[in-house]
Amino acid sequence: MTSFFQELQRRKVYRVAVGYVIAAGGIIQLASAVFPAWELPNWTLRLVIVLLLAGFPMALILAWAFDITSSGIEATRPVPFTGAHVRHRRRNVFLLVGLSLVIAIVAGFFILPRVAATKVEKSVAVLPFENYSDDKSNTYFADGIQDDILTALSRISDLKVISRTSVMGYRHSSKNVREIGKALGAGAVLEGSVRREGNRVRVNVQLINAENDQHIWANEYDRELNDVFAIQSDLAREIAGALQAKLSPTEKARMTQKPTESGEAYLAFVQARDLQWVVEDSGKMKKAEQLYQRALQLDPGFALAYAGYSQLESWIYHTWDPAPARREQGRTLANRALELQPDLPEGHLALGFSYYYGSNDFPAALREFQVAQRGLPNSMEAVLAIGAIQRRQGHWSESNASLEKAASLSPKDSWALSNLALNYEMQRQFDRANEIVDRALKITPDSIGLLGIKARVAVEKNSDFAVAEQALAAIEKLPPSVEKAYSLCEARGAVFLLQRKYREVVQLAEQISDETLGGKKEIVAAKYLILGQGRKGLRDEAGARAAFAKARELLEPLFASRPDDPNLHGAFALVLAYLGEKEKALSEAETAVRLLPLSNDAFQGPDILTNAAAVYALTGEKARALSALGTLLKVPSLVTVEILKINPIWDSLRDDSGFQQLLARHRRSPNGL
Repeated sequence: MTSFFQELQRRKVYRVAVGYVIAAGGIIQLASAVFPAWELPNWTLRLVIVLLLAGFPMALILAWAFDITSSGIEATRPVPFTGAHVRHRRRNVFLLVGLSLVIAIVAGFFILPRVAATKVEKSVAVLPFENYSDDKSNTYFADGIQDDILTALSRISDLKVISRTSVMGYRHSSKNVREIGKALGAGAVLEGSVRREGNRVRVNVQLINAENDQHIWANEYDRELNDVFAIQSDLAREIAGALQAKLSPTEKARMTQKPTESGEAYLAFVQARDLQWVVEDSGKMKKAEQLYQRALQLDPGFALAYAGYSQLESWIYHTWDPAPARREQGRTLANRALELQPDLPEGHLALGFSYYYGSNDFPAALREFQVAQRGLPNSMEAVLAIGAIQRRQGHWSESNASLEKAASLSPKDSWALSNLALNYEMQRQFDRANEIVDRALKITPDSIGLLGIKARVAVEKNSDFAVAEQALAAIEKLPPSVEKAYSLCEARGAVFLLQRKYREVVQLAEQISDETLGGKKEIVAAKYLILGQGRKGLRDEAGARAAFAKARELLEPLFASRPDDPNLHGAFALVLAYLGEKEKALSEAETAVRLLPLSNDAFQGPDILTNAAAVYALTGEKARALSALGTLLKVPSLVTVEILKINPIWDSLRDDSGFQQLLARHRRSPNGL
């Protein structure tokens, strides 16, 4: 063996081995940096490494066999040897080949796993940026930078980007990157800070591998305010390169587009968008309107601001101010955004919401949402909107898939999860619905909407009032609000009615003042409807009639501005049925069904038909009531056998043989699908 190692030294095999390893390491490092930038597939780097490992034994053998001399490459001269050394020479060659193969294999075991370990999953979470500005009110600006980076990344189809809603909960979090990445389902996490001093903006960022908590890269950007968009596009490209995500030519082009040349307009836009996220605060919504108006005054060509303003107007119209002028404003703003920039995904998203919330034009809304989703493939909002339209069109399996995707893009967003839970509730997959609600309640334990779904599911599945009571008790512990008052009146009142606790129904309704409900006539009318039902259960006919008359008085004036609102016609029909005005009640119920039939809306249509079935039962139209209920039990809806068995609205049908047959038939097939 001594002679073998001496021969290795004489033939300069050691030198070749060391040189080869250094050169190969440099090639691997260069390839690791350059290949992603050239958008080469992952297997190309592995191929280079395998070829280098395979070449190592060959290099050693060539070093053994040949020498580089002043005359060129020559065969290495053997030392004089006797015949007894022939066997040693052959042994040395075999030892050399074996040793080089062992070294190559061992190196492969070390190098390839390291290369695999550095590969990061193509998913990223952008955490809230720290505000290092002297003016601490600039937090909205830091959030704006984060939001714009998220938007830029959301345009990359080869990347999964966790939504803003899910990452905002990790502001000042004590959890480490591994924990955050695991909770959000992200392979990489971007952390950063923003310092703004006048018109100068400095952004520091670092991209971290969430699997092993190692830095992938870090960078600092120092720009003028009106050049802040270059930071966002540069960052998006660097993140895509680090995660080996491919960028299409269209995606590259969109990243270089500047939404505005005005720094002041951008600041107003960022602040408006930040306020717009607080969807339940009407005061902040109004402030956001003013800021959008200022942004557009400063830059009338700011297409992105038109889109954001449009979406805000559509949301306000949908939630608390259904004025036709506001609906038209939302449509006009969206169209203006697309006139200025026809390929703007946010413009198509805004126009989609204008069609959806403004006119229930589901086909048109879906077309716009799909265009928006192609431009923003990682937008939870676009995917959620598509899922919402799909269920209205009766495409429940596609809707489930879309809402599941929305929940994966925003795993810490209880809004996405509540929509998904509602899907499964309507499909009578109660265990799945309950599982999702429990998941969402861990994120937002004080969500009135989620607690309401939990209470409802427990009763719909098997008349479990104990679970319903626990959910309602959790709502009662929450701070006072219009939403809490309305939910307690509606949900608690409904549970009391199902339990036939009429005295408690009356006490509950009388405790909630009209002012507590925000003065909104529809909501106040719902309170008087529940009060009337409670009094009727106590056989207080005069008190019941007075309550129903009050509900009618509140609802009737609303038709002037909303003549085609199916919900309004349905609620009015039920009030008239309790007042004994049969023909008018039937007419209003039929109008509601005509305005929104099941064939046009598989999501809200069942509610309209359920209301019509109640009107039919209360007015003695048993055959029509049974026909409607039979339909509702065959399609996704909130009507279940358990509800039909206990709801006093169906008391007039209890002795009907057709009703009993209906219950028996669907009791055997609880989901009815």
